[in-house]
Amino acid sequence: MKAITYTAYGTPDVLALTEVPEPKVGPGEVLVRVRAAGVNPVDWKLAAGYLDPILEVRYPVIPGWDVAGVVEAVGEDTFDYAVGDEVYGYVRKEWVELGTYAELVSAPVRTLARKPRELTFEQAAGVPLAGLTAYQSLTRVGLKAGETVLIHSAAGGTGSLGVQIAVALGLRVIGTAGAHNHDYLRSLGAEPVLYGEGFADRVRELAPEGVDAALDFFGDDVVPALQSLVKERHRVVSIADYTAAAQGAHQLWVRPDTADLTFLAELADEGRLTVDVQHALPLAEAAKAWELSATGRTRGKIVLTV
Repeated sequence: MKAITYTAYGTPDVLALTEVPEPKVGPGEVLVRVRAAGVNPVDWKLAAGYLDPILEVRYPVIPGWDVAGVVEAVGEDTFDYAVGDEVYGYVRKEWVELGTYAELVSAPVRTLARKPRELTFEQAAGVPLAGLTAYQSLTRVGLKAGETVLIHSAAGGTGSLGVQIAVALGLRVIGTAGAHNHDYLRSLGAEPVLYGEGFADRVRELAPEGVDAALDFFGDDVVPALQSLVKERHRVVSIADYTAAAQGAHQLWVRPDTADLTFLAELADEGRLTVDVQHALPLAEAAKAWELSATGRTRGKIVLTV
C-alpha cells in the first residue's frame, strides 16, 4: 500500500510517499480503508523530535492519528464492527509507527466510533484528536451549563470545535482570536476577544467577575494570565504548555475514547457540531500540510485525502 513515511527526525522534507506492507489486523482490531486523515500539530512536532522523551518511536514511521474511513476487514474475536461500516477515530497505539497517513490502517476498536452521518469523510477526519481534546478539556475542569469558559485560540482546529461543544453544553464562551476571525467565532456562538498584549483586560471587560474556567489551545506562556482571570486558579487547562502542571493548572494529553467519540458524532448528527476544513490536500502533499499547520494561523482543520 501507499503511505507517507519518515526514517529520521527532521523538518517536513523528511516525508516521502512510499510503498509499505499492509498492516496486520490483530484481535480487537479492524482494518480501515482510509478515506481521509486529519493533520494535527502533534504530527510534525513528533517528527521534529520534540516528543522523543515520552514517546517510543519505531522507524519507518507512518505519521498520523486521526482517520475516517471504511472497515475492510475485522480481526479475530472482533464483533464491534462489520466490513463496510463507516468509522472514524483517534488511532493512537502503544508506540509511534503505523499511523493513518496511509491507504490502510489497523485500528484497535477502543480508538474508534461510528462516523457521524452528517459529516463528510474529510470533515470527520478533522474531529477525533481536536474534538476529544476540546471535550476532555471541558470535562477535566468540571464545567457545567450556565458557567463561562474562556478559550484561548478559539478559531483554530481544536478551539473551533471547543467553542461548539461548549455552546452545546450550555456554556457561555469567550474566545481569543485575530480580528479577521471574530465574525467566524460569533457564528459559532462565542464572544470574540482580540488576542495578544492586553487580552486579559479585554476579557475582564466582558466578564468583570472573572470566568469559571480557561482552556489554552495555543501555548505562548499564557497560563499565568489565564489563572488571573479564573475564579479558581486550578480551573485552567493547557494542551500546549508543558509547564502547566508545575504552575498549578491541568496539563492535558488527550486519550482515545469510544464513548467520547460517539458523543461528538451525536452532536454532529444533531447539527450542533461541524468542521471547517480549510485545506484538503492529497496524501502526497503531506509536507505542504505540515508547513501550513506549523504557521499556527490556519482556521479550522487541515486534512489529507486518500
